[in-house]
Amino acid sequence: MKKLISIISILLLTACQQLQTETTNVIQISASDSHITIMGRTHINADKSVLLGYPGVSFFLEAEGTQLSVNIKSNNGNSWIDVIVDEQPAKAIKIGNQLQKVELFSFVESGKHKVRLTHRSENWHGNITINGFSLNGKQFLPAPELPKRKLLVLGDSVTCGAAIDRVSAEQKNTRWWNARESYGMLIADSLNAQVHLVCWGGRGLIRSWNGKTDEQNLPDFYELAVGDNDKKLQWDHPQYQPDLIISAMGTNDFSSGIPDRETYVSTYVKFIQKLRGNHPQAEIMLIEGSILNGENKTALVDYLAETVKRVNDSKVHQGKSSYHSGDASDAHPTKEQHALMAKELTEQIKQLMGW
Repeated sequence: MKKLISIISILLLTACQQLQTETTNVIQISASDSHITIMGRTHINADKSVLLGYPGVSFFLEAEGTQLSVNIKSNNGNSWIDVIVDEQPAKAIKIGNQLQKVELFSFVESGKHKVRLTHRSENWHGNITINGFSLNGKQFLPAPELPKRKLLVLGDSVTCGAAIDRVSAEQKNTRWWNARESYGMLIADSLNAQVHLVCWGGRGLIRSWNGKTDEQNLPDFYELAVGDNDKKLQWDHPQYQPDLIISAMGTNDFSSGIPDRETYVSTYVKFIQKLRGNHPQAEIMLIEGSILNGENKTALVDYLAETVKRVNDSKVHQGKSSYHSGDASDAHPTKEQHALMAKELTEQIKQLMGW
């Protein structure tokens, strides 16, 4: 009997030691490691950390263990990310301006888990640097695969998901932004596609919301990897070849009055020619966005039609976007309105692409 108890004790001790060894085994990888899949524009730094600014940039990984954390910081402390573990509801986390270790999951028993990090905020809220991931457990699993279809959505604050998670009794803040629920990412989800959101709130094609023409407007920020005023961080367009490009610009160009028709159309024609050069296989759809109404909307729709006519390319099309007025809290479309926008555009895309 004593011998049996001794054997059981040894087995239990061995099992505990094995569990302890696994849970205390710490594996660290950089944010640009081959076990990580990244969707969206980023810049890889010399130390293999990853810098990002555009909304919707997402990191996908799978790991076997008990605990996973990320080393991350925002350059001004106003940035937010969503963390999704095993397809459970997202958890929004604010990122401070000092490098911090953020726990992504923690379980008593070791297991295999899927993790997604998505940048909720806009580039002008701040840039995020992700240094790497730290796992307590057995291993990082092979990098998840992304869908084959690819979308590129160009736009302003609406495309960026501005004020989707608004709270009526609360002062507007960066927590309200939610790129994951924006129409562009909803379209990608419904069509099983990747998507890059290249957008900047307050900017337009030829001028910003305040009438300024010397800021980074669409032809300028389209070239950027991170989406700030550092022009050295240029995006390498061959890295991502979309099947479809949606350009939803115009709202801010028209906020200070209807711009000159010739200036607007000729600028758009030139920009589309640049798109065709960088992405010769892509279909391009121009839409007027969801905020303009009345004579401004009528003028922009006309400008887009003239642009498509002058480009004279069978791969360039004019789409249609319904007006959405937001609500009493904010003029940007609500979460429900983004869903309606996505549904409307998805039907047009299916017809155009045959998806």
